[in-house]
Amino acid sequence: MQKLRFSYETIEIGDVDIHIHIRSLRDNQQFYDPEGTAEALGISSAVWPLFGVLWPSSRALATLMCDYDVGDRRILEIGCGLGLASLVLNQRGANITATDYHPSVEAFMEVNTTLNGAPPIPFERTSWADGDDSLGRFDLIIASDVLYERGEEVALADFIDRHANTTCEVIVADPKRGQANRFGRQMESRGFTFTRREASEGDQPKPYNGLILTFLR
Repeated sequence: MQKLRFSYETIEIGDVDIHIHIRSLRDNQQFYDPEGTAEALGISSAVWPLFGVLWPSSRALATLMCDYDVGDRRILEIGCGLGLASLVLNQRGANITATDYHPSVEAFMEVNTTLNGAPPIPFERTSWADGDDSLGRFDLIIASDVLYERGEEVALADFIDRHANTTCEVIVADPKRGQANRFGRQMESRGFTFTRREASEGDQPKPYNGLILTFLR
C-alpha cells in the first residue's frame, strides 16, 4: 500500500497577522489504512482522505475565529478534520478541544501544532452517536461543513445538546449542502435559537458562497 503524500503551506488568517503552518494531504486521492482501522469504523477508501484536505468552510470558520470574542470560554470543535479553526484558537491561547471520528486526525493535529510551535490541543476521537465519551460540556461549540448527508442532523444536534452548557453558543460554517434548515429545526427543538446569514467577505479570504449558522441557548 502506497504511503501518503503531503502538502505544506502557510495560511494567513484574517487581518490580525495570524499565520498557520499546516500539513495536509496532497489531494483527495490519498489512502492509507494498513491495519484496517478506518475500515472497521465504516470509513471507505473514497471517504478516507476527506479529513485531510482544507475545505472552504474550514477556512471561513478559521477566519471568523481569528478575532472572535472567546474570552475564557471552553470551546469544542466538532468534526475538526485538519482543525484549522482549532489551530487558530490555540495560537490565540484559547481553551480549545477538538474531536473527529477519523482515526488519523489526532496524528495530523499533533504534527500541525508542532509545526506552529504551539501546545498540544486536547483531542478525542468519537462519533456523534457515541454517548460514552469523556468530553464534558462547553460554552462555545464550532464546526464547518458537517451537514453533508441528510439524516445526520438529528445525531449532530443530539451530540451538541449533550455537550452544551446551560448557556452555550454554537457556530457552524455551512457550504449550502441543503441541510441547514432541517438542522436548525432540530436545534430549536433542543432549546436553541437559530439565525443564519450569508457569509460575508470578511468571513473568508477567498470568495465563499456559504452560510454562517449561529445557535444560542
